[in-house]
Amino acid sequence: MGVPLPDKDDLLRQYRMMMVIRRFEEEAARNYAKGKIGGFLHLYIGQEAIAVAAADALADQDYIFQTYRDHGTALARGMSPNAAMAELFGRDTGCSRGLGGSMHYFDAERGFLGGWAIVGGHMALAAGTAFKSKYVGDDRVTICFFGDGSTNIGGFHEAMSLAGLWKLPVVFVCENNQYAMGTPLERTSPLEDLSIKATGYGIAGDRCEGHDVEVVADRIGAAVERARKGQGPTFIEILTYRFRGHSMSDPAKYRSRTELEQRKQRDPITVVRERLLGLGVEESTLDDIDLEVDEEIDAAVRFADESEPAREDVMLSTVLAPEGDA
Repeated sequence: MGVPLPDKDDLLRQYRMMMVIRRFEEEAARNYAKGKIGGFLHLYIGQEAIAVAAADALADQDYIFQTYRDHGTALARGMSPNAAMAELFGRDTGCSRGLGGSMHYFDAERGFLGGWAIVGGHMALAAGTAFKSKYVGDDRVTICFFGDGSTNIGGFHEAMSLAGLWKLPVVFVCENNQYAMGTPLERTSPLEDLSIKATGYGIAGDRCEGHDVEVVADRIGAAVERARKGQGPTFIEILTYRFRGHSMSDPAKYRSRTELEQRKQRDPITVVRERLLGLGVEESTLDDIDLEVDEEIDAAVRFADESEPAREDVMLSTVLAPEGDA
């Protein structure tokens, strides 16, 4: 059994959070173009339903690991847009005190343990927190997100193997956006259905589309419940699509405009909006939510702009060991 399908109020809440993520990412892109954000910037536009569904399926004490495409998941977990945007701007008020930037969000209070830039490198760490949970019996579940490009990395196999061997309370979620960094999946994998790989590690496999928040919540919820009951890990492949390039420096010329426009017909935000309208929610109600979200994200940009830059003393006391203490 998975989580119950959401009612109208749940859908409204999910719609709002998906809009928060979408507007946050759009403003991040705009401010990157203005030169206010440095380094790499990987946007979650088009994948919002997955982060929101996962956040609903998890308990407050659970652990989350994400890749460098981490803004949406952090926001869905409860990180404030202020702290998230300030981190992008390299401000001391950011979630990682401005020292991590886009790829290294962190919020231990909410169990959000990164933001990891090395492809597939965080998966063994997720198996580690799951091992800890099983060892001490703390009833926590770990969920680990990664892209299709990670499934050929050594860390993927190590984590899956140990999780299957020890029946760890972990859910591995492959956000398959079809292109990894920029190469179509059919050119890098002999399998179209990546969930088949779960069989090789003795763990449960599942596969679903990622544009419908209700479907994704049900499938992730079932996997989380199974893990919490001690029934072992699950590998879920969620078929999704990023509407922007791999990062802000990627023009995404490896796919056609026609393909992109076809995929936008299944925009996860449009899907939930149309469902709400079908349930009798007034369009003006949804427009009011959109306006409220616009104001919230605009305020986050102002907060980041006006915050103190990251401080050298914080870097020296948290990243480097003081002289003589090494």
